[in-house]
Amino acid sequence: MARRRAKDKKIYVLDTNILLHEPFAFLNFQEHDVVIPMTVLEELDHIKDKHKDVSREARIAIRALEDVLKDASPEEMLLGVALPCHLEEKNAGHLFIINDHHISDQIPGLPGGENDHLIINTALFLQREKAPTKVILVTKDINMRLKAKGAGLKLVEDYRTDQLIDDVRFLYKGYYKFSGDFWSVVKDCRTHNEGRDTYHFVPRSVLPNAYLNEYLIDEAETFAGRVLEINEQEIKILDLGFERLMHKHAWGIHPKNIYQAMALNALLDPDMDLVILTGPAGCGKTLIALAAALELVIEKGLYDKVIVTRNTPEIAESIGFLPGTEEEKMAPWLAAITDSLEVLHKTDEHPHASVQYIMDKANIQFKSVNFMRGRSIQNAIVLLDECQNLSAAQLKTIITRCGEGTKLICSGNLSQIDSNYLTAVTSGLTYIVERFKNFEGSTTVNLNGVVRSRLASFAEANL
Repeated sequence: MARRRAKDKKIYVLDTNILLHEPFAFLNFQEHDVVIPMTVLEELDHIKDKHKDVSREARIAIRALEDVLKDASPEEMLLGVALPCHLEEKNAGHLFIINDHHISDQIPGLPGGENDHLIINTALFLQREKAPTKVILVTKDINMRLKAKGAGLKLVEDYRTDQLIDDVRFLYKGYYKFSGDFWSVVKDCRTHNEGRDTYHFVPRSVLPNAYLNEYLIDEAETFAGRVLEINEQEIKILDLGFERLMHKHAWGIHPKNIYQAMALNALLDPDMDLVILTGPAGCGKTLIALAAALELVIEKGLYDKVIVTRNTPEIAESIGFLPGTEEEKMAPWLAAITDSLEVLHKTDEHPHASVQYIMDKANIQFKSVNFMRGRSIQNAIVLLDECQNLSAAQLKTIITRCGEGTKLICSGNLSQIDSNYLTAVTSGLTYIVERFKNFEGSTTVNLNGVVRSRLASFAEANL
């Protein structure tokens, strides 16, 4: 058994971007050995003092490495320092720091950046010296993966430990659509009435993969419901009624399709602490979220204020520093909110005055994500727009800022990621959709269909 384990043991060489993406990544390779070239430590050292978000990750990674290596002697460093093992694991791998500057070139004249060259060269050296043990270079840099393979490295991988799904097409949508008519599929059903509400109890076998607060609709447009409880035998469904759901409205906005209707239902439900809206450009995410926020704050008085925030990556050249206060600086980034306010009040006699009046009455505040850490937001609605550009760690920071009586609305389009460090699969939006899909206080709705114009619809499909 020990011989088989030794044969199966692998050596993982980590690139710098892995530790910037996940500072504790070197602890996640189970019984396998982890090699960190000295070049990686140098890059972390250069990054840690820069005024960028990744600087924090670099500092965390350096401290985490120091915690493992602080008591090791130089001899132990060369032989490998045992990594902390989890309770369920008896055998943990070892951590090696290799001085890659003294390794002779395995492939002389390798093109590209010198640091990438050194890291690839380290992996090639280990591949030769440690054969037949598998040596794997782990990097999130696609170009580096291509160069490493071209240089003769047999095994190169992306870091996928923190990825909850492999393909964004399979991301949880927040609803399940039955083929045909719902009642033709559900033969065995027990129904119970409580006041104005109707509940259906259907066998678990009808929906073996159901989640809490998942919406249920059918192609015949005769049924709409929401999953309230799940046990081993049956599922409790609240009957929302297709027509009743379509007739919901907030601040003068009526849903144009069943997806917007489901979103509106979730947004107006005070028991939903977190509502996640995904979908393509122009499907109404921001407009519906803002309309629901105004309804809950002004008409129903359930919350005291609306805080609007978003990440601020640029899609083109920077226009330089912006003058003014925090809210004035954030105004260009949050133009989608002011555009939506103008749409909601375009029929008023004095639209501009109405927008300003509503912003004051609803106490709408524009805040930067950069200053959310350390806050405790009470009894407010937080609109987090364009959150596909946030990492899981950044979203966690914002979610943990929400105090008693606060509702968080996250919206984003995974096909419009402007961050240099994220993809659709690694986006924080994808992460929270999967993490919160069975949480009793959250709902996810993917808004399909409605696009603002023929031009946008054609561009979405063909460009």
